[in-house]
Parts: sequence; C-alpha cells; structure tokens
Amino acid sequence: MNKLSELHFLKAGLQSLVQDQGRMGYQAYGVAVGGFLDEGAAKMANWLVGNELGGPVLEITLMGPAIAFGEDCQIALTGANLSPRLNGKALPMYESLHIPAGSMLDFGRPLNGCRAYLAVGGKWQLPQWLGSYSAAPQTLAWLTPESVIKKNSLLRIRTRPPIPPRCIPEKYRPQYGKWQDIRVLPGPEFGQFSRFAIGHFFSYTYPISPQSNRMGYRLQGKIADFHPKEEIISSGSVPGTIQVSNEGQPIVLLADAQTSGGYSRIANVISADMPLLAQMKPGDEVHFVPVSLPQAEKAQQQMLELQARLLGH
Repeated sequence: MNKLSELHFLKAGLQSLVQDQGRMGYQAYGVAVGGFLDEGAAKMANWLVGNELGGPVLEITLMGPAIAFGEDCQIALTGANLSPRLNGKALPMYESLHIPAGSMLDFGRPLNGCRAYLAVGGKWQLPQWLGSYSAAPQTLAWLTPESVIKKNSLLRIRTRPPIPPRCIPEKYRPQYGKWQDIRVLPGPEFGQFSRFAIGHFFSYTYPISPQSNRMGYRLQGKIADFHPKEEIISSGSVPGTIQVSNEGQPIVLLADAQTSGGYSRIANVISADMPLLAQMKPGDEVHFVPVSLPQAEKAQQQMLELQARLLGH
C-alpha cells in the first residue's frame, strides 16, 4: 500500500535542490533549461529505485543536508561521494537501499566530485512550473519555493512497494578527478580569435574560480592576445557555451545560464562531457581539447548506447 512519506531537512546543506530534466521549449522566452547538471548520475539514481529516468531527484552540492525519514523508503545515491551516512554508519552508493522509518541520513567530507544525486522511490508531491519540478535559477527561485531546500523543509513523496534491489557495477561508475580534459567544438565567434589566442586557449589549464554556480563556471586566467573587435549583438547560448568576457576571461555556461548573451563564444563543450564538467568544483582544473563534429556525434552516440545497455532504455 502506498504511503505518504515526509523527508524532514534538519540541515539544508550548501545547496540542495530538486531537479529533473528541466524545461525544454521555453528558451525563446528567456527561460533557462535548468535541470540535472549531471544527467547520467541523476538517471542512474532514478533507475536504481524504479522511477522514471527523467523524474525528480535531489541534487546535493559539496556539503550535504541532514534528512530524517518519516516512513520506510527505497533510495539510491549516485554522483559525487560526499561521505553519506545512515544513522552514523557509512552508506554505499550506486545501489538501491532500504531506509527504515525514523532513520537519519547525513553527509561528511567530500571525497570526489561536486554533486550527489538522491532518488527516492515513488511519486514526488511538488508543484511544477512549466512542466518541470526543477528549482528555478536564483533570480526566479520564488517560482519553485518547495524545490529549493531550506532548514526544516519537508519533502513529501508518495512511496510504493520497493522494487527488487539494483546495483550499478563498479566498472560503469564514473570517475571524477581534480583535472579533466573536456572536449569542445568551435563556437560561433571562433574565427574572430587570433591563431595565437586559440593556441593559448587550448594549451592552458584553467582552474575553476570560486565565483561559480549552476549558471556557469568562471575560469581563472585570461586568453592571451584577445582583442574584441566590435560589440556583438546578443545571440543565443546553450549549456556548454564558452563565452569570453571583454577582459579575456572564459566563462562556461551551465544549465541555469541565460539563454542569450553578448560575449564572444569561442567554443562549446560537447554534450557527452557535460556530466564530467558538472562534477568539477572550485579549484579543480580544466583543459579544453578540440574535436570535430563527427567525433562529438560519435561520443554522444557511445554515451547513449551505454546508457541504454545499462539502464535498459
């Protein structure tokens, strides 16, 4: 029999947000896509508890919340290892887990990655905005108040009988490092950069600045020999667009970024590498690698085939 379970947040953590696949089809109206930053990890979490792959999960950034469970639940944790603990004991990741009523889930020191994903089996009882449960960007957070977790928030889920236990084999679990090669395609203004500037962009390793969030990563360092020739009319941008400010600083746009901008767009991160990028945190270093469109399409196809084989979709 289905039960209405309450998750009581005794601590909110650094940033704990409900996210799903986001709001597709509204970019022309200035609405960001939003949604999972690490789509692969989020879908794995949902699969482990038998939810729809694109359904809501809790995205937990670096410092996790403390959650009291009011009823028995089936949960799964994927993505970053933030030292999850159940009633003070270490909790395994990438497998479906039974959580007894009255249990306490909290987190310790981040060991790798930046964002963990918590799925709870059942129907999440939350209002939607434009067809999505995802927390709206910071400037519009009032539109989705229940998706932005605060101290003493209550998250209600209509649980169902648990599915048979599932596990993601070790070899399919992503590895997160403090240094990543991220593949990119040329951006719309790529040709406006000098050969020296382009060479510098691809040879330099950029630390991620503390001034980074779900809207974008500001990278420390400037592209050499960058001289904006003229003002650019505001043009469309998507998650993965790498803009270059007038001072030469690269900015990688993420899911909550604006849908248009006026900075030069030197490159775009390929879709297959966006999950890896999403797991990088301030202080980690990124190195960009140019690839061709056929190479990007092959990488995307390989990712989709792996997902289909692993998750049965």
